[in-house]
Amino acid sequence: MTMSVVGLCSSMKSNAFLVIVLLVIPLPLASFEIPPSFLFPVVLGASAPQGTAESRTVASPAPGSADWIASQVDRRDTGRDSRLTMQMRLFDRQGRARERTLGVNGLRGQGGTGDRVLVRFTYPNDIAGTGFLVWERPGGDDDRFLYLPALARVRRITGAERQESFVGSDFTYEDIGGRALDDYTYTLVQEDGSWADSAGARHPAWRLESKARDADALYPKVISTIRKDNFVVVAAEVFNRRGERAKAYRVTKLSQVQGIWTVMASTMANEIDRTRTELAVTEARYNTGLAERDFSRRELENGAR
Repeated sequence: MTMSVVGLCSSMKSNAFLVIVLLVIPLPLASFEIPPSFLFPVVLGASAPQGTAESRTVASPAPGSADWIASQVDRRDTGRDSRLTMQMRLFDRQGRARERTLGVNGLRGQGGTGDRVLVRFTYPNDIAGTGFLVWERPGGDDDRFLYLPALARVRRITGAERQESFVGSDFTYEDIGGRALDDYTYTLVQEDGSWADSAGARHPAWRLESKARDADALYPKVISTIRKDNFVVVAAEVFNRRGERAKAYRVTKLSQVQGIWTVMASTMANEIDRTRTELAVTEARYNTGLAERDFSRRELENGAR
């Protein structure tokens, strides 16, 4: 699994979707590092653990090639584990904002075991305790579980639901839980590109296109901008099946935390629905001693109590 924005392809079925919407919208009144799994890591910068060696392409791609760039994004240092606290702001097409606070814990897989990711909302009260757990299965389909406090139970996210909106945001379950590097093909669009940071300084960058091998992907193509000095995806354009640019991802603040490049602030804008989601990391810690037991289904439920 790689976690990021580059191969971002993403959209809950009726009942589950309604439950999420009710939890997320207060009453009265849902990638990229390069592969599809590039998104949350991209979004979180180096905040989520990257794919295990078993999940990556066996053959070593030629340095400077599209596949090599994708593999470097996937392999960049994100620590043995990570703990992040984040603020999420969801804007509707009228510009009205809703705020969320969440924690994201990640663990890099070792010895054939896949990566682990646990997301838990802590604010506001109507969704506090809602959690999302991902177990990567190298060579197979990942397990994704959603815990809804209102129902007091854990439900599995099926393959068909992975591209649905994550708790009403402009990110999907796949964006949060990651996608496999080999599920996409890569083409170098621009070798001598650049990216301007918030201070206006320009940094050399590649522009890389990733296309989903899955013909049913809702977002089959993503063009990502990747900084050459640290392999962080700092921008991405996400295209739907009609070839329209449906979403745009932008990093607005990138910093080093414990020597690890971390996206501290970013935005995902849905250009068709005219909504956007802003993410800001308020605290990031790496190599904190997390273990497999911290990513169990029981832990997913216990954290809500």
